[in-house]
Amino acid sequence: MAPGLDFSDWWAKDTRKGTPVVVKMENPNYSVVEIDDPDAAFRPVEKSRGKNAKQVTWVLLLKAHRAVGCVAWIATLFWALLGAVKKRLIFRQDVGMASEKLGKGKLLFTVIKAFLVTSLTILAFEIVAYFYGWHYFQNPSLHIPRTTDIQGLFHLVYVTWLCFRADYIAPLIQALSKFCVALFLIQSADRLILCLGCFWIKYKKIKPRIVGDPFNSNDVEGSGYQYPMVLVQIPMCNEREVYEQSISAVCQLDWPKDRLLIQVLDDSDDESIRCLIKAEVAAWNQRGVNIIYRHRLVRTGYKAGNLKSAMSCEYVKAYEFVAIFDADFQPNPDFLKKTVPHFKDNPELGLVQARWSFVNKDENLLTRLQNINLCFHFEVEQQVNGVFLNFFGFNGTAGVWRIKALEESGGWLERTTVEDMDIAVRAHLNGWKFIFLNDVKVLCEVPESYEAYRKQQHRWHSGPMHLFRLCLPAIVTSKIAIWKKANLILLFFLLRKLILPFYSFTLFCIILPLTMFVPEAELPVWVICYVPVFMSFLNILPAPKSFPFIVPYLLFENTMSVTKFNAMVSGLFKLGSSYEWVVTKKAGRSSESDLLAAAERESETTNEPQIHSSASETELTELNRLKTVPVQVKRVNKIYRKELTLAFLLLTASVRSLLAAQGVHFYFLLFQGVTFLLVGLDLIGEQMS
Repeated sequence: MAPGLDFSDWWAKDTRKGTPVVVKMENPNYSVVEIDDPDAAFRPVEKSRGKNAKQVTWVLLLKAHRAVGCVAWIATLFWALLGAVKKRLIFRQDVGMASEKLGKGKLLFTVIKAFLVTSLTILAFEIVAYFYGWHYFQNPSLHIPRTTDIQGLFHLVYVTWLCFRADYIAPLIQALSKFCVALFLIQSADRLILCLGCFWIKYKKIKPRIVGDPFNSNDVEGSGYQYPMVLVQIPMCNEREVYEQSISAVCQLDWPKDRLLIQVLDDSDDESIRCLIKAEVAAWNQRGVNIIYRHRLVRTGYKAGNLKSAMSCEYVKAYEFVAIFDADFQPNPDFLKKTVPHFKDNPELGLVQARWSFVNKDENLLTRLQNINLCFHFEVEQQVNGVFLNFFGFNGTAGVWRIKALEESGGWLERTTVEDMDIAVRAHLNGWKFIFLNDVKVLCEVPESYEAYRKQQHRWHSGPMHLFRLCLPAIVTSKIAIWKKANLILLFFLLRKLILPFYSFTLFCIILPLTMFVPEAELPVWVICYVPVFMSFLNILPAPKSFPFIVPYLLFENTMSVTKFNAMVSGLFKLGSSYEWVVTKKAGRSSESDLLAAAERESETTNEPQIHSSASETELTELNRLKTVPVQVKRVNKIYRKELTLAFLLLTASVRSLLAAQGVHFYFLLFQGVTFLLVGLDLIGEQMS
């Protein structure tokens, strides 16, 4: 019989080579395999073919082994990254305290370990489930959802979320955002009015002036009736880096020696530092300066307790005025001659406040941004309030008080960490007036590290809220005018100390990120872009050289609102950290003129060996040993990488907002998230420190 030809097989299959061989087995336990050609055995098996259970098991075990290896590799990499971050945070501080810092960072690593253990537990459960046959493909009783079922479930969940978001979440966010926007506009209007007042002062050249010439240059130094008795106080605590330059600057004040007394109020608990300060005081005393050293045995009340103890001395009654300088302040020799004469023929004047000037304002980006805020504080807030209201918050240093005003106001109280603001409010309630001298500047330092700055800001923002709770009854029952009461309660405390950190944190750190998930509550562009930029320009006007830093300044202020809000809440509700005082770390910076003066004094000391004539050679050797401290390399213009990253992100967001208003929202959220990440890293580093 002729063979049958099936041409369809020719078109459906590839061209075959060789002779087909068919192998048939009669045993039903074996399968039949058809080999068409020699290469067929090496071709991939069709997916429709069945697989041996043992082969599937080995394949799954290999995949599980690869998954475990991948997870272990990722965990190792992540742990190495954390180790690198830990070392960077530790060695950025003092290496000698590394062991102590490690003990305080256990919480972070405990959380990380918990996440790792959870991940490994889930992976182990998956492996056990496979061996016990709990997976889908070998247990036919389990229901495997179809694609349409999953799509329908997701659709139902999404629609439910949209309805819940529109009905319940969006109205709450919209109401809170409207409230915060109203507060934001009120605070912006207050700041705009202050700036207009500053422009008016500049235009009219308004400033406190001394009538006549109270110090006749022809008079000899002994004509003491024109020179009132002045007490100068220098409170300090473990100030190894700055004690020498502050004492030196105060001892060179141009004032009759018999009309001046300097008190060095040392609260140091380090014996070596106390010895150094005592030696410095003794050296200036031998030069003829009327200076004494005081150390409290019972160190309570922080700075307020120190000042209160010094004012209780019997000899203080002979003095009429007291000037206060913190340990890092370096007044010019003519400071008293520019401040004390304002009290003449002005019996209602209780305080003369001078302006701060910073020797390290260009040290790094952080100090530059602090300089912007402090310049606005002195140039605008202090000056305008001093000219138009005769009241402002005492800055705690670089000021001269009438001792009678301090005594009638109750003296220094230890109830808060802002004793300077406390005494200023009580003096204002007693009718005393203040003046601010914007042209009299005293050199000082600003914190150069973020950790020191954050602790300082926490004290500056928690203390006023604690003070507000204590002073509110006294303000309401005081005999001052109603408008002065309103200014104290509404503007001085509520608007500038409570509302400012509240709305900035709530509006820009909570509501704005939430609008990404709740678009029904989206904020207008002028709230998140135009008004903040305009207000930032107003803040930078007193420091025009800082205009190139307006971009990081915007981000910096937004980031610090988290710390300020936390401090405000702790002070308002009297939490544990509201009465925490941490001495701000100093670097001991000096201006060029100070360095020249120090060199001259050093040469004079070399030429006058009798200064230490009362000290033995052994004591001098010990003092030189204590003065010898590790030489620190000066870091000039130190810009952190994270600061550059923040500046670049904000710059990108600003440019994008100008090109397309719709892009403002996304980019603002982008650098907002990165900001929180970097701040979190700083907080982790502080916990470890």
